[in-house]
Amino acid sequence: MIAAGEHLRIYVATRPVDFRCGHDGLAALVEPIFGLDPFSGAAFVFRAKRADRIKILIWDQTGLVLIHKRLEGCKFVWPQVRNGVMVMSAVQFSALFSGLDWRLIRAERRRPPQLAG
Repeated sequence: MIAAGEHLRIYVATRPVDFRCGHDGLAALVEPIFGLDPFSGAAFVFRAKRADRIKILIWDQTGLVLIHKRLEGCKFVWPQVRNGVMVMSAVQFSALFSGLDWRLIRAERRRPPQLAG
């Protein structure tokens, strides 16, 4: 599992890509799909036509890291297929990577503590 910290930017391609692509093939797709540099340190999430597969590409300052996961007996919950990119929070990504429905995760606003009175 990726240690998706609070500051990790996570981008999800909403259209499936050719899953025969490896490190270099996916890195070449980052600029045309996301409009970003594959060496920026962000996590780029790709999906296959089969909803049970996911690939994540990250530059960790020493090299490209490629994570490939296939769920057994179930499918990932993906955003609607369309041309575009979606940004995910670390908590949403963690749910997606675990095979859970990430759409049920809501951002919670942090409120400053109030004095009891």
